[in-house]
Order: sequence, then structure tokens, then C-alpha cells
Amino acid sequence: MRQILLPTDFSKNAWNALFTAIKLYANFECTFYLMHSYEPKSQNIAGFKSSTRAGEVYQSLSDQSEKELEEIITYLETNHKNKNHTFKTISTNENLVTAIKELIPKHDIDAVLMGTKGATGAKEVFMGSNTVKVLKAVKNCTLIAVPEEFDFQSLDVIVFPTEYAHFFAKGVLQPFLELMGVWKSEVKIFHVAQEFKLNETQRYNREILKKRLEGYPYSFFKVTIKSTVSKAIRDFSKEQMGDLIVLTNYSHTFLERLTQEPVIKKVGFKTSIPLMVLPDFDG
Repeated sequence: MRQILLPTDFSKNAWNALFTAIKLYANFECTFYLMHSYEPKSQNIAGFKSSTRAGEVYQSLSDQSEKELEEIITYLETNHKNKNHTFKTISTNENLVTAIKELIPKHDIDAVLMGTKGATGAKEVFMGSNTVKVLKAVKNCTLIAVPEEFDFQSLDVIVFPTEYAHFFAKGVLQPFLELMGVWKSEVKIFHVAQEFKLNETQRYNREILKKRLEGYPYSFFKVTIKSTVSKAIRDFSKEQMGDLIVLTNYSHTFLERLTQEPVIKKVGFKTSIPLMVLPDFDG
């Protein structure tokens, strides 16, 4: 049984993330936790001299949150007939990051899946402030960010950028290997760099990666950085008609040192396909 946390603000963007989640995990037994954080803005509370009035505001927000969550459940009960799936709701006045960090161990969450808003106008806003905060703060759980306009159909091709600088501990790749097994996907691994001569550590890690992928269809590619790592990732994903980009939370540090760019952040705000970030832990 998978436990999937779905933060929502009831926007079109959040609905799209929900639909992506139930399609992506269609063949898995899952409990989906629909979570809304209704933390009021501090300025809305600070002005109240009366604690009674502040309490009324919290209660109003709580009631509205629970009402909208129940409307989602009603919709799903009417339109979503997958017997593998169970839905539960969580309404909280904790801020989003705090709530997610508390809920991961409480409900033994396997993945947090949320929508992104991408770039807005000339000012590039990475996934909206909420998603970037979650990506920065949550290192112990798989995170999946779904672009606002993405229409998930099938998981045929997974793109996995790597520099082979980090040992792939047992279990680290499991979140996407499980999806590969069900969807019969192919993973396309590409070494994105300015030169491709591997040192002893990199060669060893590449062999370990082969071992971890034994029994799954995979292929290796080399991509030379022409401008930025993130652009190379996006271009390669588009060329290969990728359905999901997978990054490890620890492996991006090497790429940052190489190009002085925050890779997870820059891949995220411009990618047109979902981004999965695997947990940051060693075996």
C-alpha cells in the first residue's frame, strides 16, 4: 500500500496534480492524503486585539478548508472508480512546509506530489514559492512536481541525468523503478558534462547503476553542456519525448559546482514534464 500526500490549494494547478497522481499510480494500492494548509497571513491576525476575533477567523478558515476538501472527495467518489485507491483529507493551520514535514513520518508517506505554476511573465518564479520551499526543506521523501499544463497519459520514457559522482545506495532508485515495472517504461540515463572522461569513482558508480537497473530497459547517452545544465536536461527530455525527469537530491551538488547554477531549481521552473526528486540519504 502506497501512502501519497497531495497538498492542495484547490486551484486548477492542484487539480491537475491530483489527476496526474491517480493516473500515475492507477495500478498501485494507494491511500491519497489530500492536505490543505489554511494558515492565515500574520497581518490578518496581528491586527485583532481580541483573541476571540482571531479564533473566529481561524474557525472560518478551518470550516472553508474542510468544506472544499469534502467537495473534492465527493467528486472523486462520483467520478473515480479505481478500487485500488482510498482518499483521506487533512485540514491544518500549520504552514505548508511544517505540515508536510510532520505528516511524512506520521502517515509513513512514500511520495509528496504537488503542482507547479512555473514561470510567470518576464519574472521567472520557480514552481511558485510553496513548491520550492518544500523541495528545499524536505529531504527524506520522494517529491514529484507536476507542471500546470502537463497532461499525463503514460509513463513510457524516464530521463535520468547523472554525473556518476555519487554511489547509488540500495533502495535509492526504488521509487521510480517501481513505476517502471508497472508502466514498462524505459529509462534514458545521460551523462551531462563538459568532458566525459570518467575517473575511477565515476566508473565504479556507473557499474553500480547498471547493477541497480538490471532487468529494466535502459540506455546511456552523453550530452555536452552548451549553455546550462538545466537547458541540456530540458532539451534532452524533449528530444527523447520524456514523461518524467528524475533527479537525486544529493547529485545536484556536483552539477552546481560545475556550472554555478542550482540545477533542481532551474530544471523545475522551466520543465514541461514532471520532475521527481529522490530522497537525500545514503545506504
